[in-house]
Amino acid sequence: MRLSLLLASFLLVAGVRATVTLQPQIPSIQSFSPDPFGRTFILTPETHILVDVQYASNRGSQFSGPTLLHFAETFRRDLIELTSFSVPPVQIVPLSTSIFNHSPTVVLTLGSLSSHTLYSGSATVEGYDFSISNTSYVISGSGPIGAWWGTRTLLQQLVLSEHGDNGTYNLPVGSGTDSPGWEVRGFMLDVGRHWYTADFLADVCAYASFFKINELHIHVSDNLWIPSLLYGPDWHSLYSGFRFQPPPGSLVYGLVPYRNESWPYTDFARMQTRCAQYGVTVIPEIDTPGHSLVISQWQPQLMLNGTPDSLNLTHPETIPAIQSIWAQFLSWFSSNEVSIGADEYSSSLADAYISFINEMSSYVGGMSGKGIRVWGTYEPSNTSSISTNVTIQHWDFPGASIPVSLLDSGYRVINSEQAFLYLDGKIPAEGGFPQTLNLSLLFSGASAQGGGWAPNVFTASDPGNNTVHNNPGLRGAIFALWNDWGPNATTPLETYYQLSQSLAVFAEKTWTGSGVRSSELTIEQFQVAYPLLNAQAPGQNLNRAVKSMKEGDVVYAFESVPYFPFHTGVDSVGPPYTLSFSVRPTAADVQTTGNTTAARLFEGTDSALYASSLTFACNAEYYPLPPVFQLEPDVWTNITIRATREYTYATVIREGVDSVTYRYQTTLNIWGDYLTQANMSFAAPSETIGSPGFKGNVAHVVLCIG
Repeated sequence: MRLSLLLASFLLVAGVRATVTLQPQIPSIQSFSPDPFGRTFILTPETHILVDVQYASNRGSQFSGPTLLHFAETFRRDLIELTSFSVPPVQIVPLSTSIFNHSPTVVLTLGSLSSHTLYSGSATVEGYDFSISNTSYVISGSGPIGAWWGTRTLLQQLVLSEHGDNGTYNLPVGSGTDSPGWEVRGFMLDVGRHWYTADFLADVCAYASFFKINELHIHVSDNLWIPSLLYGPDWHSLYSGFRFQPPPGSLVYGLVPYRNESWPYTDFARMQTRCAQYGVTVIPEIDTPGHSLVISQWQPQLMLNGTPDSLNLTHPETIPAIQSIWAQFLSWFSSNEVSIGADEYSSSLADAYISFINEMSSYVGGMSGKGIRVWGTYEPSNTSSISTNVTIQHWDFPGASIPVSLLDSGYRVINSEQAFLYLDGKIPAEGGFPQTLNLSLLFSGASAQGGGWAPNVFTASDPGNNTVHNNPGLRGAIFALWNDWGPNATTPLETYYQLSQSLAVFAEKTWTGSGVRSSELTIEQFQVAYPLLNAQAPGQNLNRAVKSMKEGDVVYAFESVPYFPFHTGVDSVGPPYTLSFSVRPTAADVQTTGNTTAARLFEGTDSALYASSLTFACNAEYYPLPPVFQLEPDVWTNITIRATREYTYATVIREGVDSVTYRYQTTLNIWGDYLTQANMSFAAPSETIGSPGFKGNVAHVVLCIG
């Protein structure tokens, strides 16, 4: 993959002009014209980052978003992380006089907005031009966010391109231009049925940004769907979640069922700001009047009789209660749009439903100036229709809810069609939505002719239900990861494993599309570039990689542990890994009643391991080995825990007893119809060995990669 520069050097020595070009990256670049002489820009530790003084404080269309200078400072941190260079602080300079004062130089400036357009023909602030000479790399965005995306291109090329012998990076001289095809390129995460910390979501934003994804849609309220509970006398006990935490004294204070699983304003604001620093806008969704069990549990009088997950829109207190929720939280959000959900409500109540959406559009707009989005379900009515000011997020084809009809009627549409874009937190053996986006489907399975998917493709079987790539009402696409099976089905890192490749392929298809640009990636090019980019995406370490370590390397080894708790300095290690140790617990350490979490053997950022039933803990959920297993008190037992991204298992050896291997699994309740088992993957709890509550002994601890 990195032979192009070596070949160029050979051709130059031979007196032949050579063309060196950029490596295929994700998403693909619109166009690049390389220098015919094969010259290169060499990025070294002496590289300076300059920001054009004329535009340093420009925020573009996001009045509360990062300035060009802010983006430059984040880029510098990422550059240091990726290269280990001691890059000097960002300088603000007059572009005309300072660009050549230092060599090499990366320059961020702004150009003409009108020079970059989406496929619809609308101007976009997300475009950028870049010009590479042998001494400078100049990025000129149509807005600050466009310049930011230009820095992602530069960083990806550093990962993919030729490295010099002295640790420098070589990039080809030339010039290019790039713009997204669509304005909305996002992913939705169901946080209503699964708790995630704000810091985890911020890390996911940083990762997604590396591939020019620009929206994180958070579905913050929902409930499990187990009909025997939901529609029976115990409906109030069914799990539901609401993740924004109102302050004490708020009129909606009682709305949140699990305050330890909700974000106070400071946590949410920190996450939202960090996402914005990486060019990702957080779109909050509070789903009503369906999927609203959490509101019915708070105010039972508001529910539709017999269906606790639906609200009665004709009750005089219902809409004021919903508006009081939005009134509490609207000021938290920096986005210019929010989603009110409006998903899966009874079609027999179409008129009340449509009136509600239009009233909420006016309410939210009047309170905050923000627009609203709703999930696209068809509600038959002969007397009313949803305002065309409302964006419809299409996800299915019930009845006559056909996206092309909505577009023809003047609606703006976002494509979230489930046949292509729905994932679920775990896939039961019996089938269901996949865990990752299907590469073959998106690259060559979206039409009978082998065409690839793009936001203008809603179905693979009926071309008449698709539209053209440049339809002015088509805003883009959002893929969705649902947590239908609840909070115990996955760990947050398992969610990242689902998202990691999905975000990258989705980025290619929403930035470039299919069959529009000659520069679009092939599946083979994607598969070459993705592993390298995934491993080095800056701003986060969701792979929980240990720097400079490869498979087979020992992270640490301790023949004995001198005291508890013993801190190793290694926060967490992602799979694949092997953790082996010997343990001799006391009877109190392995008790199965009372406080079973006092005797902690290991703990890290993402997980903990307890002596009782060798239980893994993660994200406030507990995963013991099968009941037939228990450590024997006052006896040494050798344990080996191995993990991949698909499973974790423990091999147990006691003196005089054959080894036994157990898998860590969780129980999934599938729509209340049956229970099934699913494997769990845990990061190694590597930071602390032992705890004050553990009274036994631990020895022969070895943690290695692979």
